[in-house]
Amino acid sequence: MFYRTIDLCAGIGGIRRGFELTGYYKNVLSAEIDQYACATYKHLFGDDAFNDLTSEEFKLKLEQMRYDVLLAGFPCQTFSRAGLEAGFNDTTKGTIFYHIADIIKRTRPQAVFLENVDNLVRHDNGNTFKTIIDTLEIDLDYKVIGVEYDENNELSYKWRDFVRNSKNFGIPQNRPRTYIIAFDRKRFGKRVNDLNTTIPIKSETLIYSDLNDVLDRNVAPKYYMSSGYLETLEKHREREHKKGNGFGYRIVNDKNIEKPIANTLLATGGSGKERNLIYDPHPEVYGLKCSSKKTPINNKGIRVMTPDEWGKLQGFINYAFIRNGHDEFSFPGNMADAQKYKQFGNSVTIPVIQTMAEFMEKCFVKLYE
Repeated sequence: MFYRTIDLCAGIGGIRRGFELTGYYKNVLSAEIDQYACATYKHLFGDDAFNDLTSEEFKLKLEQMRYDVLLAGFPCQTFSRAGLEAGFNDTTKGTIFYHIADIIKRTRPQAVFLENVDNLVRHDNGNTFKTIIDTLEIDLDYKVIGVEYDENNELSYKWRDFVRNSKNFGIPQNRPRTYIIAFDRKRFGKRVNDLNTTIPIKSETLIYSDLNDVLDRNVAPKYYMSSGYLETLEKHREREHKKGNGFGYRIVNDKNIEKPIANTLLATGGSGKERNLIYDPHPEVYGLKCSSKKTPINNKGIRVMTPDEWGKLQGFINYAFIRNGHDEFSFPGNMADAQKYKQFGNSVTIPVIQTMAEFMEKCFVKLYE
């Protein structure tokens, strides 16, 4: 038996792939509006994901089809201060979450899986997260894992119960993210009260022992920093440290670190790479001039991570697309490195998603006993 999923805010399909890896889920429709992400998505899955989930046309299409689980890695947006008395639609209107909630209301999937940045739980002093939980629990009547009712029949939960870190799921990346899992109370009734009260905290599967297992060898010279840019970063960090700040570039595989892990990969590019610099000495590239750099390559052996290394740290490369012993992950031809970094940084850590999907399947087993 498998459950049909829809993949909203799909990116390049990391959430979808994590669910598929369990063998219990099959995707039937996707929605993504970034043209480059859609190109990679079609390259990987053969499906055209170019759909606008905010459109009435897309929502009507969903109403006419059968699916079981809604998946969405939606963006974090501030809601209005209208308050509950104004109604949830007024509070969330105009946000992607409003449209996701509208789709849930109109199509009543058996379950919902939402992913977001870890700051979602604190965003706008907690009002954003409160609105999401209230919408799911009260307005839509879904049981959210990690939410209970207190003696006053008020919703009770702790923010930390929704944040999980990739570093605890076999991947050497410090990447805390917010995960929300909910089941349809109207469909399952009181049985939802017997489900586990917390989502998985970790995985027993160790994919890489530390960052050293991820790093490529003999990378292209273009990934080494120019001497001028590295000097700029060094001066910036020195200024910040004098102010008592910890900001600045990081060499994440420093020889003094026993079990190195990467910092969070960011879709914004620069800062995501500068906080994840690699010491990889290859004297033969020192002083070389690259057309993309204003000054020669530095002589300290400092480089950025490669897109392939980011792909490993998100579980796309060397994990999620291995078939018959061969890694079949690739990007479409001529995809620029900048887009590769952006797409990986915008995506999810697939092994974490797989663990969450396995947890949900166990919940379904319990609900259907």
